[in-house]
Amino acid sequence: MSLDIQEYTERMAEPGFWDDSQKAQQVINDSNDIKNKYDSFMKLSEGVEEYQLMLEMVEETNDEDLKEELNEGIKQLHQETEDFELIILLSEPYDRNNAILELHPGAGGTESQDFGEMLLRMYTRWIEHKGFSYEMIDYQNGEEAGIKSVTLLVKGEYAYGLLKAEKGVHRLVRISPFDSSGRRHTSFVSCEVTPEVSDDIEIDVQPDDIRVDVYRASGAGGQHVNKTESAVRITHLKTGIVATSQAGRSQLANRQTAMQLLKSKLFQKELEEKEAKLAKMRGEQKEIGWGSQIRSYVFHPYSMVKDHRTHEETGNADGVLNGDLDPFIEAYLRLTINDHQEI
Repeated sequence: MSLDIQEYTERMAEPGFWDDSQKAQQVINDSNDIKNKYDSFMKLSEGVEEYQLMLEMVEETNDEDLKEELNEGIKQLHQETEDFELIILLSEPYDRNNAILELHPGAGGTESQDFGEMLLRMYTRWIEHKGFSYEMIDYQNGEEAGIKSVTLLVKGEYAYGLLKAEKGVHRLVRISPFDSSGRRHTSFVSCEVTPEVSDDIEIDVQPDDIRVDVYRASGAGGQHVNKTESAVRITHLKTGIVATSQAGRSQLANRQTAMQLLKSKLFQKELEEKEAKLAKMRGEQKEIGWGSQIRSYVFHPYSMVKDHRTHEETGNADGVLNGDLDPFIEAYLRLTINDHQEI
């Protein structure tokens, strides 16, 4: 159960509050989050009152300058309201966490691997637009072009809450630049998104539960790449979940990163299993998982990007691949919150 500001203040004043620094910091973060939302709401409320008074003045005086100022103010207030609404939608547990994003091209060889690189560029552009940052945890080059797989750690407040909208299979339809006959090709890339788990979340992984393989790194990196067996792959034997890292400069650093990634994936699996059970109890028929196709990027015979869950679409496919993802993400968040409200 969430607490109000007063309750958080009382908890922070309790003796022994700082005995567990991690839990104390979490309480402070949660308190600041509620306070920021409250302050934003009050600012919007004051704006509404201000423009209501201005509207009455315009009706009385019919002043053109005041009317123009009112119109501009209402536009700005509308945008601020939409931004506030988006933050309110991001209220699920772990929405505020960093995100781990993975891309895995499907069957189709070079064509799918090239599409994977296109999506990688799309997400890194979006990350830059949002003011987030990212680390390349794992990067596997394609045989001729593109990527075999890539894993990013995306750092920023609400990174997971926003990027969870991207889970699923992405589909590309275009005239392939790798086909000398100029035929149309359809390619698929799966996108997996998990929240980065913090140290206070306990995920029990025993040594007997995993297999650890080391190998030479093959992706973009520093001088250590391809010279030592510094890359690490950890396989969880019971579930088959695999986590890899080759970004670190040592095998130890990559093992720590891969283990953290594995714990995040196992934690995500637990969350999805719980959600699936709840959906079954509620009688929902919709599929829970990453396997379903969520979005199509079409470049032939016309240009369009369409999300199959929300029906959000645009003819500016190039803009989307340059990182203009917010309309699709916001449409997904609004759809999911409406689904929850109907239950």
